[in-house]
Amino acid sequence: MSTMRWTLVFFLLVGVCLAHPGIKGNKNKSKKDKHNQDISQRPEEQSSPLNDTTELTVFHISEMNSNFGFSLYRKMADKHDDNIFFSPLSVSFCLASLMVGSRGDTYDELLSGLNWEVLKKSKQPNLLLNLLKELRDGVRRSEGYDLELGSLSFIHHLFSLNDDFINETRAYFDMEYRNLDFHDPDAKNIINEFVIKKSRGNVSEFLVNIDRQTKMILLDYILFKGKWQIPFKPHLTMTDSFFVNKYNSVQVPMMYKTDKVSSMFDKSLSCTVLNLPYRGGAHMLVVMPEKGGDFDVLEDGLSMELVTSWLDRMKTRKTDVFFPKFRLVQKYKLKSSLEALGVKDVFTGKANFTGMTEERNLILSEITHQAVIDVDEIGTEASAFTGSEIVAFSLPYTIRVNHPFIFMIFNENYKSLLFIGRIIDPTKF
Repeated sequence: MSTMRWTLVFFLLVGVCLAHPGIKGNKNKSKKDKHNQDISQRPEEQSSPLNDTTELTVFHISEMNSNFGFSLYRKMADKHDDNIFFSPLSVSFCLASLMVGSRGDTYDELLSGLNWEVLKKSKQPNLLLNLLKELRDGVRRSEGYDLELGSLSFIHHLFSLNDDFINETRAYFDMEYRNLDFHDPDAKNIINEFVIKKSRGNVSEFLVNIDRQTKMILLDYILFKGKWQIPFKPHLTMTDSFFVNKYNSVQVPMMYKTDKVSSMFDKSLSCTVLNLPYRGGAHMLVVMPEKGGDFDVLEDGLSMELVTSWLDRMKTRKTDVFFPKFRLVQKYKLKSSLEALGVKDVFTGKANFTGMTEERNLILSEITHQAVIDVDEIGTEASAFTGSEIVAFSLPYTIRVNHPFIFMIFNENYKSLLFIGRIIDPTKF
């Protein structure tokens, strides 16, 4: 008997380079005019209303971080009509480690852009860092799924970092440091070999080239493996149609199972919401608009407040679930999306990294992110599936995920958004 396994691998690259005169960021315009508003100013994503930051807990930080993920998702959706997949958790941890070395307006922009603006009021040294460490340690503790988080800095061998920056990033983010001569032609291969090893072969050529003026490369990665609480049965997987839009469809392997699952229908947004739990305190939330439904309206409304309301209104019932099997390999440049969220100075000559190094004229060149998700069927069926129950016979409710949908993976203990994605065409890698 077989189980269902999800494997997700995420890598984030940050290159901090010497500024060049006349360097200009790419100002990519939104493809949807109605999305041109500054999403970072949405009321539901403003700083926590807490007046006293001594009341701030890791759960508040988790909620703020998840809302940052929804904001970043919207900015990415403005630029992409196709599939999307990334890890807000890894993006925020990588930028938070950079914040340790930032000062002045650069620090304030990162704080606001990452949705942690309420921390400006804090009189407690390192409150944010302590809460992030608690969140980081908490989400990777599980008896039912594997979650590996890691941070590594490759430092140019002639570049000097402040001891306080090194000590704090080690203490709060478990940062590892390695010296490397970026002028060495083999430097790119050394970094790519590290990525291959940590991704267990899922990411092959992450780094294409290295700018000769690069001083530091930050890598932040996350690897998640989870098994469904109740697995799909491989012998029931059949080829079926997935409707990319009302005019076109593609053929995909469609998995099937009958299970007691939680779901609901949101009339105001015209979407079905399905909760698929993993073992060990994580779950996937699948949100599928009705055929011909407005994806833009749904994406505009995404927030933890909305997600919580969905979960609170769900009903559990016996359901026939049809779900596509797919693989995604996604790679993005996040600079323009972060600029749209207000994180701008770090990419210009205004960047202030004096908490990191004595060296001046540093800028953040780009943030490159690559994410891989695999859905496959491996192993043996969980013993939990052997349980039986005698009930009065009735036809099961059916949820057929056969047209574009959004999916989110949450850690349940901290209600933390680990990954978010959108499937428009499951046949496109």
